[in-house]
Amino acid sequence: MKLIIAAIKPFKLEEVREALTSIGVRGMMVTEIKGFGSQSGHTEIYRGAEYAVNFVPKVKLEIVVAEAMADQVIETIRTTAGTGKIGDGKIFKLDVEGALRVRTGETDGDAL
Repeated sequence: MKLIIAAIKPFKLEEVREALTSIGVRGMMVTEIKGFGSQSGHTEIYRGAEYAVNFVPKVKLEIVVAEAMADQVIETIRTTAGTGKIGDGKIFKLDVEGALRVRTGETDGDAL
């Protein structure tokens, strides 16, 4: 099993969710986050004063899938979340040792 962690632009969330559902992803966890990378923040003007915004709002997706499906999930996120502009986000792929469905006690692949 693989854990896919993706940080994407918030306005792309629904489009990415729909694309992942269409390829068979059955669940994900979503968290609103703030961060910076190459974009490293920006400045905004509010009521005539300029403010530095050091952290940019993003949405973090956490998805656990079977290893055979991981690359397809990553490619779907990349193509759907991408705008071609700086700040599109990052995707990470990690190994998962095990999973357990609390309600039924199912483990590993059956728990997904």
